[in-house]
Amino acid sequence: MNRLNQRKQDYTNALKRLKEALKENESEIVIDGVLHRYEFTFELAWKCMKDYMEYLGLESKTGSPREIIQLAYKQNIIDNGEIWIQMMLSRNGLSHLYDEGTSREIYKDIKEKFVTEFDKLEAKLNELSI
Repeated sequence: MNRLNQRKQDYTNALKRLKEALKENESEIVIDGVLHRYEFTFELAWKCMKDYMEYLGLESKTGSPREIIQLAYKQNIIDNGEIWIQMMLSRNGLSHLYDEGTSREIYKDIKEKFVTEFDKLEAKLNELSI
């Protein structure tokens, strides 16, 4: 199994676990768990995009998440580059987050917007015959 297929499987599993956490009743510990699972899912998402573009010969072995997202948008791997940039900025902000209000906003965005984008990427990756 090549790296892309393994990463796709890891991404699918991470997304499933994120969705499981989102079904739980909101509490501080649940929100913390969702935020952590979101970070992990986002990391796997952009790395799947990168691996896919490498497979297609479109991307070298280097590239920041922002660069990968921009190229993935141009290649129609994702259809909303702006929200993916917002997702990246939210993920980046979590490592420096000490504000409960901001964490709740990110939690709300994960629940209402970001999971939908993760689902779309999963569907796109599942279309691949690799």
